[in-house]
Amino acid sequence: METIDQDPFQPGNNLTLTIDSDLQEVAYKAMGDQKGAVVILDASNGEILVMVSTPSFDPNQLSLGLTQDEFNAFTRNKKKPLFNRAIAGQYPPGSTIKPMIALGALEMGIVEPELYMPCEGKFLLPNYSRPFNDWATHGSVNVVRAIQASCDVYFYQLAKWLGIRAIADNLAGFGFGQRTGIDLVDEPAGLLPTPEWKKKNRQESWFPGETIITGIGQGYLLVTPLQLAYATAVLANRGRIIRPRLLRGLEDPGSGVITNSTQQFGLPLKSADPNYWSQIIQGMELVLHGPRGTARASGKNTPYQIAGKTGTAQIVGIPEDDSNIDELPEELRDHALFI
Repeated sequence: METIDQDPFQPGNNLTLTIDSDLQEVAYKAMGDQKGAVVILDASNGEILVMVSTPSFDPNQLSLGLTQDEFNAFTRNKKKPLFNRAIAGQYPPGSTIKPMIALGALEMGIVEPELYMPCEGKFLLPNYSRPFNDWATHGSVNVVRAIQASCDVYFYQLAKWLGIRAIADNLAGFGFGQRTGIDLVDEPAGLLPTPEWKKKNRQESWFPGETIITGIGQGYLLVTPLQLAYATAVLANRGRIIRPRLLRGLEDPGSGVITNSTQQFGLPLKSADPNYWSQIIQGMELVLHGPRGTARASGKNTPYQIAGKTGTAQIVGIPEDDSNIDELPEELRDHALFI
């Protein structure tokens, strides 16, 4: 056939990402053979410095082409190496949401910073036969001590006083139950449960006990690792909201002109008292540097002052007398989280 015309291929724009390759390598090696994700977000500008999902794969295998058998091996792998847990994995956040719950309770006047409440290792809800257990007995705690020691009983009580709708409204302010707005497609929104959601999707009424466990990040609540990083940045910025981004800039290969991506800001979270943010951050600092902090083993040898929060999310009920927890299948073990 005759060639009528021919258009040469034009080079596309060069992409500059925000990923720090050195940090990315450190995080990837630290994960080892574990299934999980690491997201490091620069709270000052929203740039994603690390986005690791493990187990991973060599992308060159995909770009060079796979046989059907090789592709089937990827898709049938139970560890799902093609699944990006950092942005698409949806998990119960466990105790990592306690700082956000505490801030909401302070803002609504549910508690005062110096209000101490007793923790005897369990919480009793009227008309419930079984107690809501804590992982330890913490004695008398206020908001700072409750965050430091991750006292479940304190947050069970906050959840009861707040109610599920106030909890949902508060967590929504930190970006839960909605997309972060990162410049990637197919980002899930997670799940921020309400009585209306349960009625529509489960055809069941909402039970008071479900409010209690939502207060410690269990139940129907689901978040992504990216959402947790985003919410932590809101805490670090004391309410200032910056949308996360992976694209730093586009370079036109012909002209060399670089167009930088613009920062996207959300409406800030307004506080009735700026001291409330300080209370929350103080509690998170004591998580690593306090005598009863749940991450004090990690904080004692670091030269940095770190504010963090540990979290454990239970997947299945474990009998109290079960001594073979380590023999459970991997997919049934508790999730470990840290912000």
